[in-house]
Amino acid sequence: MAFESTAWSADLAAREQEHLDEFFDFLRIASVSALPAHQPDIDKAAEWTAARMRKAGIPEVEILQTEGKPLVWGRWHVSDNQPTALIYAHYDVQPPDPLDLWKTPPFEPTIRDGRIYARGSADDKHGVLSTILAVEALARTNGAPPINLVFFYEGEEEIGSPAVPKIIQAERERFKCDLVLSADVGQEGEDLPAIGVALKGLGGVQVDVQTSGTDLHSGMYGATVPNAVQVLVQLLATLHDADGRVAVEGFYDKVKDLTDDERKEIAAYPFKEDEFKAEAQVQEFWGEKGYTPVERMWARPTLDFNGIWGGFQGDGSKTVTPREAHAKITCRLVPNQNPNDIPGLIDKHLQKRCPPGVTLTVKPLPGKANPFAIDRDHPGLIAAGKVLNEMYGKDPLIVRSGGTVPVAEIFQSELGADMIFFGFGLPGSQVHAPNEWFRVEDLHRAAVGYCALLTELVR
Repeated sequence: MAFESTAWSADLAAREQEHLDEFFDFLRIASVSALPAHQPDIDKAAEWTAARMRKAGIPEVEILQTEGKPLVWGRWHVSDNQPTALIYAHYDVQPPDPLDLWKTPPFEPTIRDGRIYARGSADDKHGVLSTILAVEALARTNGAPPINLVFFYEGEEEIGSPAVPKIIQAERERFKCDLVLSADVGQEGEDLPAIGVALKGLGGVQVDVQTSGTDLHSGMYGATVPNAVQVLVQLLATLHDADGRVAVEGFYDKVKDLTDDERKEIAAYPFKEDEFKAEAQVQEFWGEKGYTPVERMWARPTLDFNGIWGGFQGDGSKTVTPREAHAKITCRLVPNQNPNDIPGLIDKHLQKRCPPGVTLTVKPLPGKANPFAIDRDHPGLIAAGKVLNEMYGKDPLIVRSGGTVPVAEIFQSELGADMIFFGFGLPGSQVHAPNEWFRVEDLHRAAVGYCALLTELVR
């Protein structure tokens, strides 16, 4: 690996086993933000993070109480003449369900074939610990990090960071920075570096349909009264046209067409259709015609049905005409689209097509986020690209993401600071799924990478 001759790299190498043991301790904390029963674990993970920051020598460390989960904050001011980078990661994790699909318990980290299997290993406890380890190594060998740092380790990323905007607005001075470094991200392969330049936004709704005051006998009423499940599925079917394009009026009004340069940039990504299908366990692609699968994933807005329910759900049969049915829908959004517009557009579309005598309600879902994009000539982006080139021996790919990191746009709009994505998870690491994993060697690699990046940002 590059940078092996540096003092901080040697320091990290000498402590690899110690760091791995600490990582295991961190992973054993079941810090599931979505489930209230795990609030004590959330608090424990925040306290663990703060204690590890203090051990690393970070002068200012606090656990800030928010309207949601605790935020672990820190600051190391080195010089008025140096830039300030805010380091972002999150200590909360997704629920581990379904538990029966885990080969080993989700909160008892286990190494198999060089991989650490545990909930939160890839998303994103490695990001928290590796950045702390990097700062500690720089301080241990140089006395202090090379630039000013602010630390922002949140505990509710997995539920959409709902409290983050308010605390940033209320405490802007604490978080003031020139750029944000996010460790909540990965590379494109073991030997394939990448730089992320865009994220999709997110907006969603729940659709509720009611056709009567009670469930009814399907034999006596089924041919005479509307069926809520039938009404709902017929309405949902109108949300896309036959070519996979979202059919909601106004949905694409603010979407800019991809330029020729953007399409060339996306086409340069070495997408392997067969491998993608195998990973997703599907036989065919689906989606908006006129765009490649990668263009659709990275740069076109989507509307997805995340869940639908109504009527009898148990084993066997129950001959009932349901009185109500429900669906959850989320839309991944591209630059210029506003998540606040989505509920109204979907509501207008469905109300226009709703049959007489049916009550239709469309209500926004929590967890909305604006899209994010960064200019290609951003100095932080250039610095990250240089470091990755030195680490991997090749220029990083320019990639976008179909996923959403709400804080990226929040930092951009509230602090005027763009986010640089610099992390070391890998594709196929079962993020949000059973048997999540992170490679043992990448904990060290991530810490080395952050030492190099912070050093590069001085110049």
